Amino acid sequence: MADVPTAEAALDRVVKAYDVRGLVPDELGPDIARALGSAFVDAVVAPAASPAPPRVVVARDMRDSGPELVDAFVCGATAAGADVLDAGECSTDELYFASGLHDAAGAMFTASHNPARYNGVKLCLPGARPVGQDTGLRAVRERAVELLVDPGTPAGRTGTLERIDVLGAYATRLRSLVDLSSVRRLRVAVDAGNGMAGLTVPAVLGSQGGLDPLPLEIVPLYFELDGTFPHHEANPIDPANTADLQEAVLRHRADLGLAFDGDADRCFVVDERGERVDPSTVTALVGLREAARERAAGRRPIVLHNAVTSRAVTEIFGMNGVRTVRTRVGHSFIKAEMADRGAVFGGEHSGHFYFRDFFGADSGLLAAMHVLAALGEQPESLSWLVAGLDPYVRSGEVNVVVDDVAAAQERVVAALTERATPEVDRLDGLTVSRWRDERWWLNLRPSNTEPLLRLNVEAADGAVMRRVRDHVLAVLSAPPADVGTAVVASV
Repeated sequence: MADVPTAEAALDRVVKAYDVRGLVPDELGPDIARALGSAFVDAVVAPAASPAPPRVVVARDMRDSGPELVDAFVCGATAAGADVLDAGECSTDELYFASGLHDAAGAMFTASHNPARYNGVKLCLPGARPVGQDTGLRAVRERAVELLVDPGTPAGRTGTLERIDVLGAYATRLRSLVDLSSVRRLRVAVDAGNGMAGLTVPAVLGSQGGLDPLPLEIVPLYFELDGTFPHHEANPIDPANTADLQEAVLRHRADLGLAFDGDADRCFVVDERGERVDPSTVTALVGLREAARERAAGRRPIVLHNAVTSRAVTEIFGMNGVRTVRTRVGHSFIKAEMADRGAVFGGEHSGHFYFRDFFGADSGLLAAMHVLAALGEQPESLSWLVAGLDPYVRSGEVNVVVDDVAAAQERVVAALTERATPEVDRLDGLTVSRWRDERWWLNLRPSNTEPLLRLNVEAADGAVMRRVRDHVLAVLSAPPADVGTAVVASV
């Protein structure tokens, strides 16, 4: 047993804003996994359950540490009285589907795009409803601390364990949401990054799940499940990790390319020229399709986007009669807003795309299917199709290490308001805009896990974007007493 300070420190290292994540075994090992299993049931699942025993679906990605951590978590959950459904190796969106299908809470063991030594847990309530700091994760942490200090006595009832397979039902559900059977024949390069898309793509876009073949020729890259990631990190937000896909698109003369992260809940798109398509552009493309379906059902569509997506998203949706709602970054915030607003779709700059008709959860593969449908239903190239959806220039996400996050943000505000008063809001970090005259905006958002700020800048042209980006980076890198010397007069 651990003392209270030791237990609290151990949990503080791994419990983040949206999930649990840490190095294995240094930070996340079987003892903590078992405590989290019991704590999840005690603090979140059982209090919300009906008189029937609480149920939890568990699944894992392909990481080598997954089986041991899942076994420990299951041991804790069943000791707390929960019946566990073990779905084995899954993508995260497949786990969300299983949670909705079985109306059970869920625990997905994955570290998403992080390197091989990491693992973690994404938790959800029945119906894939989110669990974040304000919706149960804090309570899980507090209860896990108690259990590490004093395991106490087991629940009066020990839960059961049942193995389940949901891949076929998951594939059938995705195909029911986007019909690709009659699109023109497309050649599609897919980089699974040795992650879970290597399991789900053949089942959904191919015929390995027992479904009818689609008019798609898949060019596979790194479909072998391998948690050591031998080819590149399964993190497509980093352009270096889509280089192989971009080359494959050109070499095979593919119509487009798709890149997934390790747990396959995110998708990035490459056009026929080998150029990356910005996730904001994908948000607009997919959101317009979902909005059209909503309008056809007689409802005014509502679409969510986070605080870092392109300004073009709101402009394009507005021109098409779609109501938009801006939200904080993070799946727990977006899923809660989707439920509250009745939104049909939500998109993030990080490649997460959320669908009301998929239990409000994010699915990289479902977003990819919408892109395939949009492309295959007309004769032109993908670059032509999205050309009008991406009019502005973006910096991409630039990470800056700072000693004091709050003070650094205030230095930026002071520097940017020297000559004129911009629009400022603090919905998610700091957003500063001078769109009316200089036509730029930026967002400076603190990391949830590290002492750094994430900078995103967008402008109407490249010169302005670079000037603003470099100005802010100069302010952030200057010692606080010397901020004045870092101010670029032309901004």
